[in-house]
Amino acid sequence: MDGIIEIEGMEFYAFHGCFEAEQIVGNKFIVYACIRYDCQKAAQSDQIADALSYQTAYEIIAREMMKNSHLLENVATRMIEAIYAAFPQTLHVKIKISKLNPPIGGKVAATSLTLEK
Repeated sequence: MDGIIEIEGMEFYAFHGCFEAEQIVGNKFIVYACIRYDCQKAAQSDQIADALSYQTAYEIIAREMMKNSHLLENVATRMIEAIYAAFPQTLHVKIKISKLNPPIGGKVAATSLTLEK
């Protein structure tokens, strides 16, 4: 049995970007995660130890957001790989990272990157 955990609207202030100012000043980011996993054991046992902990998934995502990178592709890849490493029951991960008010020379609410594995 497959289950899906979605963690929506995770907000972080981090220092990702190719411009020097982004690495110094930082920016606000919103992260969305969708994790598909085999939840049969948890569904039958009703034990948290058998489940994919969304709290642990959040902690993994937060830890990776705090490591400075030039590219969001690098950040999202680290998140995905760390989730697979932490949860062997993982079947598919989708991460979307949005940079709010990106410095691209015009008024833009956000730019986003989505990676899946």
